[in-house]
Amino acid sequence: MSHGITLRAVPYDHPDAVKLNDRVQLEYQARYSGEGDATVLDPAMFAPPNGLYFVAYDTSDAPVASGGWRARDESPEGYLDGDAELKRMYVIPEARGLGLARRILALLESDARDAGRLRMVLETGDQQPEAIALYRTSGYADCPKFGYYRSYESSICMAKPLTPAVPRFR
Repeated sequence: MSHGITLRAVPYDHPDAVKLNDRVQLEYQARYSGEGDATVLDPAMFAPPNGLYFVAYDTSDAPVASGGWRARDESPEGYLDGDAELKRMYVIPEARGLGLARRILALLESDARDAGRLRMVLETGDQQPEAIALYRTSGYADCPKFGYYRSYESSICMAKPLTPAVPRFR
């Protein structure tokens, strides 16, 4: 169900993306004793074909949700060749329950698959039960820790294979 929501691919440094990122940082600070996400992200990381960033807009054209993926390959931080990392999934409180996160997640998975990525990976924290539930019910399973927070006990890393879409025949 769309509820009049439109999704637009935008640069990671688009003003609406920045506004939503600022809001998610405030939420992280509230959930994790004053700490935001310190992962360094460059807008170029989300530029196609090596990534993509979406902002969802309501009927008044206000930004209400966001999410993106960036290409990652084998590294000392624990990534594997062909990884696509999910970043900055966020839905403002007033728009939660409309299925926006699931809709954005599906688009990001599809785009990463089309870009030749083999696996979607993500890192979330133990103080985000809604996110954990979304990912588990979307086919994600725990995996070895990777990225900036890999040494944090509160970090939860998950992965999902991005298998090619199976053509439908009638």
